[in-house]
Amino acid sequence: MTGTTQKAARASRSGPPTPGPVAAPSPARRWRGATPWLFLLAPLTLLVVFTYAPIANMVAYSFTDWDGVSPELHYTGGENYAELLTRSELFEVFWVSGYYLAASVVQIAAALYFATILSFNVRFRNFFKGVLFFPYLINGVAIGFVFLYFFQDGGTLDSVLGLFGVETDRAWLGTPESANTSLAAVSVWRYLGLNFVLFLGAIQAIPGELYEAAELDGANRWQQFRHIIAPGIRPVLSLSVILSVSGSLSVFEIPYIMTGGATGTETFVIQTVKLAFQFNKTGLASAAAVVLLLIILAVTWVQRRLVPDDKVDLV
Repeated sequence: MTGTTQKAARASRSGPPTPGPVAAPSPARRWRGATPWLFLLAPLTLLVVFTYAPIANMVAYSFTDWDGVSPELHYTGGENYAELLTRSELFEVFWVSGYYLAASVVQIAAALYFATILSFNVRFRNFFKGVLFFPYLINGVAIGFVFLYFFQDGGTLDSVLGLFGVETDRAWLGTPESANTSLAAVSVWRYLGLNFVLFLGAIQAIPGELYEAAELDGANRWQQFRHIIAPGIRPVLSLSVILSVSGSLSVFEIPYIMTGGATGTETFVIQTVKLAFQFNKTGLASAAAVVLLLIILAVTWVQRRLVPDDKVDLV
C-alpha cells in the first residue's frame, strides 16, 4: 500500500503523462476505407460517361448552330432558346401529352386495383401476376408493330368487334382523336405491369398483423384498403404519379413506331428528334431537349411540394 501511494504521489508531482506519437493507419485499414470507392468506380464511370457527359454536351450544343454533321459549329448565344419561345407551334404538341396523362390515371387506378386484389389469397394469383407484368418485358418496337396491325383497317380489333356483331369501318389511326386515344391505350397496356409490381411490393410490405387485427374488428376489404393499404403505399403512389406525369411529357417510342407523329400524334420528343435528324438543326433540338428537361424537373418539384413524401408508420 505504501509503495503504491508513493508512486501515485510522484506521478501527480510530475504532471500528466505526455502523449506518445500517433500510430499511422495500417495499409490494411487504408484498403478497407478505399474498398467501397473501388466498387463504385465502375458504375460512377459509366454514369459520368453515358449520362452526365452527354447532358453537358447537349447543353453546350444548345448554344450553337451545329447541324449534327459539319465539324464546324458557331456559338449563337441564346438564339435557339429565343426561337423556341417565339414559335408557339413547337409547344402545341404538348396538348398530345394530355391523352397520355389521362391514360396514366387509368393505368394507376387499374394497377392499384389488381395489386390490391392479388395481394389477398386468390386462386391462380401467380398466373395473373405474370399476365399483368408480361407486357412490360416486351420490347417497345415489337409492341408498336403488333398494335399497328391490331388497329389497321380490317385488323384484329375490327375482327374481334365483328364477332360480337359490331360492324365498324372506322380508321382507328386515321384521325387525331382516335389515333391519340388508341396510342394512349397501348401505353396503358404496356406500362400497367410496372405500376402493378410497385404497388404489389408496397402492399406486401405492410405487416400482416394489421390485416388480422382489422378482420377481428369486423373490417371488410374496402375498409382495409382505405385505412391500411392506402396510407401504407402513399410513398410508392407518389412515386408512380411523378413517373406517370414525367412519362406523359416525354412520350416517344409507341407513337414514333406506330404513326411517326402523323395525324396529330406528334409529341415533343418526336418533334425534337425530327429537328435534329430530319432538318439537321441539332443546336435547336438540343435547346428543345434542355427545355423539356427543365419542364420535367419543374413539374416534379411542384409535385413534391404539393404531395410531400411523409414517412408512414402503421405499427
